[in-house]
Order: sequence, then structure tokens, then C-alpha cells
Amino acid sequence: MNAIDNEIIAATPLFRGLSSEMSETLVGRAIPRVYEKGAMLFHQGEPASAFFIILDGWVKLYRTTADGLEVVLHVFKRGEAFAEAAMFLGGRYPASAETVAPSRLLKIDGEAFRLRIRDRPELAMSMLASASYQLKMLVEQIEQIKVRSAPQRIADFLIRIAPTREGAAVVELPFEKSLLANRLGMKPESFSRALGHLRSYGVTVDREVVRIDDVGRLLTLVEYAEDDES
Repeated sequence: MNAIDNEIIAATPLFRGLSSEMSETLVGRAIPRVYEKGAMLFHQGEPASAFFIILDGWVKLYRTTADGLEVVLHVFKRGEAFAEAAMFLGGRYPASAETVAPSRLLKIDGEAFRLRIRDRPELAMSMLASASYQLKMLVEQIEQIKVRSAPQRIADFLIRIAPTREGAAVVELPFEKSLLANRLGMKPESFSRALGHLRSYGVTVDREVVRIDDVGRLLTLVEYAEDDES
């Protein structure tokens, strides 16, 4: 791993606050691996034998209902860890995980990680911090779906991946629009209508490329606009 990888790992809630030496000890001999888009990392119901840290790319976590419907729970990005809670409990993965873009991930063996924590019980606090972060993300996601309109949800996502918070910006959608619609809790047709609504806020879309005339103006939609579109 390089220095940037170590910085990404150190910034995750799981390792934040730990010394670099302790982080390296916990990671052990894990080596980053490159995954193509569409790679299955684990399936719902499999033994939770490892967890992952995203060094680059995007990963969706989803469940499959009894009638075969796929429900996206979250889409994780660079600098986030996932599946650590299931791994720590030694149970089974409650959902499936798949890369939705070419990704570079660090896979950490669960049993070896648990043994290291048993040697240093105070490190369990880091696990609690990571679990709290995941809960916070889920609460925010539910809040978005319940409170914000469809245009507001899309605008919020675009602002999060934009390189600036003011002025013009060009962003490339990191994965398919259908997946983004699912992630934001809307149907594809609602997603298309919401994108059309954003034209009045200076947002134009050409395939996967989104151009924003003024990110600050789009931010006002997220923060102040009434929920007039769903």
C-alpha cells in the first residue's frame, strides 16, 4: 500500500484516532485488490468472514426480496468501510455487495481482525464508532427519502460528488442512472422527471456527464426549496 492508501484507511471511522502503527497491525498483511465493475464481493446469507475498505471506486449493498426485487440499501464510496459490523459479530452477511464501478478494495480477514481486538479490548470502541457512523448514514438516507423531494435528493447527490461548492462544475455520474434512482428511493420515470426539473437550476445532463452552472444555487434547492416534486 502507498501513503495515500494509509491516509484513506486512517480516516475511516474504524481506524480514526488510532496510531499508524496500530492501524497497520489491525490491517495485517492485507493487500489491495482491483475489481472490475460487477464483481460480487459477497452474497446475502453467506458467513461474514471479512470486511472491506474502499480505496477507490463504488460498491452497492443490496438485499433481494422473496419475489426477486433488488433493494439498494446504500452505495459506498472511496474512504468508506462496509460489512465490519457483520464480520465483528461473526454472523452472516445481511445483504449482498457488488462493485458498480471499477474499484480498488482492501479486504480484511475477519477472524484475524477479531483476534487482534481480543488482545486489545479498547479497540472495540473503534468498532462502536464505525457502527454509529453506519447508523447515521442510514438515518440520513431515510430522512432524505421521507422529507426531501426527488429533485432535492438528486441535487444533494450531485453536490456531494461535485469538486466545488460554488461556481460551475462538471461531474460524471459514477454508476448507472437506474441504480442511482434506486439508491435515492425513486422509480426511473420519477428520476427522469426530477432531472428535468433541475434544468431550471442550471443543471444539464449528457449521458453520464452532468454540468452545473452554479453549485451554490443548487445548494439552495437542497436547503430551502419546498417539496413540490416527488
